[in-house]
Amino acid sequence: MKTLEEIREAVAYIGSRTKLRPRVAVVLGSGLGAFASDLSDATSLSYADIPHFPSSTVEGHQGSLFVGNFKGVPLYVMSGRVHAYEGHAPDAVVLPVRVLGLLGVKSLVLTNAAGAINTAFRPGELMLVTDHINATGLNPVVGPERTELGPRFVDMTEAYHPALIAACQQAARRIGLNIRKGVYIGLLGPSFETPAEIRMMRTLGADAVGMSTVLETIAATQMRMKVLAISCLTNMAAGVQPHKLDHREVLEMGKRIRSVLLELLAELIPAIQKAG
Repeated sequence: MKTLEEIREAVAYIGSRTKLRPRVAVVLGSGLGAFASDLSDATSLSYADIPHFPSSTVEGHQGSLFVGNFKGVPLYVMSGRVHAYEGHAPDAVVLPVRVLGLLGVKSLVLTNAAGAINTAFRPGELMLVTDHINATGLNPVVGPERTELGPRFVDMTEAYHPALIAACQQAARRIGLNIRKGVYIGLLGPSFETPAEIRMMRTLGADAVGMSTVLETIAATQMRMKVLAISCLTNMAAGVQPHKLDHREVLEMGKRIRSVLLELLAELIPAIQKAG
C-alpha cells in the first residue's frame, strides 16, 4: 500500500522540477500520447524518475509526465498510465492521480481507448462518459482510512462532473463534432471480453468497455477533483462484429482518432480553466 509519505515524496520531486502549478491535468490512454508534444515550454519527467511512481509495461503508453502550457493554460499531461492487470495494486494505479490532487489539480480529464458495446456507436467516434460501472472487483479506497485524501465513503452520484460534461459538449458543437454520451464499464483485463460477457454488459446498461479510468475516477472524486472522461471508441466489442480483437487494432484506431481528440481538447481545455 502506498503511504502518504510516498505520495508526498512524489509531490515534492515534481514540485522541485517546475515552477508551474497547473489546476488542470490530462491523462492520455492507449495510442494517444502525441498530445503532450503540443505543450510549450514543457518539462518532461519520466515515471521512472519520480519517486514511487509505477511504470507502464503496455505498448502505446509512453510513461512520462509533462508540465507545460497549452494554449496559455498551465497543464499537467500524463502520457501513459498503469493498469491493475499489469500486476499493480489499486493504490499504485491511482498514485499519480493522488499526486496530481496534492499538487493542486482541481479538474482532471481522463482519456481512454474503449470497445463500443452500443451498436449505434462506431469505431472512430468519441464518447463522453456520463457514468461508470466498476466491474474490476477493485477499489482504491479499500484499507486504512486516510482523511488527508478525502472521506472513506465516497459519494459517486456525480463522479463525472456535469459542468465539465456540458463544457465538453459545447466545445464539440463549436468544432462541429458529433460526440456520443454513455456509460463506461471498467473490467480488470487484460483478456478481452467474451461475446457472452458483452451481451451481459449491454443488458446492464453499458455503452463502452475498457480496462482503466474507473479506479482513477474513484480516487479523484475522493479528493474532490472534478472529473471528465472521454472514451476513444477504437473497436466494436467482442461478438458485435465477426472478427477477433487485437491490441494492435486499438493502437491503430487510436492514431486515427488522435487528430479529432486533439482538436476537441484544444477547444475544451481553455474552457475548463475558465470554469475553475
